[in-house]
Amino acid sequence: MSTVLFACVHNAGRSQMAAAFFNRHADPTQARAFSAGTQPGATIHPEVLTVMRECGIDLAGTVPRLLTPELAAEVHWLVTMGCGEACPVVPSVRREDWPFEDPKRQAMEQVRAIRDAIEARVVGFVRDHGWGRT
Repeated sequence: MSTVLFACVHNAGRSQMAAAFFNRHADPTQARAFSAGTQPGATIHPEVLTVMRECGIDLAGTVPRLLTPELAAEVHWLVTMGCGEACPVVPSVRREDWPFEDPKRQAMEQVRAIRDAIEARVVGFVRDHGWGRT
């Protein structure tokens, strides 16, 4: 079982979308994902809740969480979500950075574009690693 951590600073937008899409598209017997942040916000951004609901994913009960050493210990892959210098570092794991724009306070068309780009990147990542649902 491979574990992927999608991480950003506030864990209230990009990383939440990526983890949700990963768990939708990956075979749960092969891989799973979760998300966390170095300075988690209080709630998921409202515009993110709206655009994710539009594609059938309800994040309303999801709470941003802190990236702790215990969470990091479970990780095989770290995907940072374009947080620059503030991105977390988890030693001894494979790492990629996906530099997506922060959806916070963006126009809904822009948030949808970010959502769709994240989903496309996740689908490719899942496919490239052979974790897809059959």
